[in-house]
Amino acid sequence: MDWKTLFVTFGVVFLAELGDKTQLMAMALSTGRKGGCISVFLGSSLALMCTSALAVFAGTVLARYIPQKYLLLGSAVLFILLGIAMLANLAWKSGQTAV
Repeated sequence: MDWKTLFVTFGVVFLAELGDKTQLMAMALSTGRKGGCISVFLGSSLALMCTSALAVFAGTVLARYIPQKYLLLGSAVLFILLGIAMLANLAWKSGQTAV
C-alpha cells in the first residue's frame, strides 16, 4: 500500500468535502430524524464510498487509453469551466434581482 497516496487522498477529499452540499445535507437529515444519526452516517458514508469507487474505476479505465497528462489537463480545464459557469450563473442571477 502506498501510504503517501493514501494520506494525500484523504487530506484532499476531506478538505474538499468540508462545507460541501453533501455534508450540509447529512447535517440537515440528522437533525430531522430522531435517533437516525447512525443511519444518516452510514447512508452518507456508503454514498461517498460508491461515488469514489466509480471515480477510481473510471480513472483506471481512462488511464489505459489516455495519457495521464491529458487526463490532468482535461480535469483542470473542466474544473475551470465549471467555475466560470457558476460565476456566470451567479452574475446573471444577481443581475436579475437588481432589476
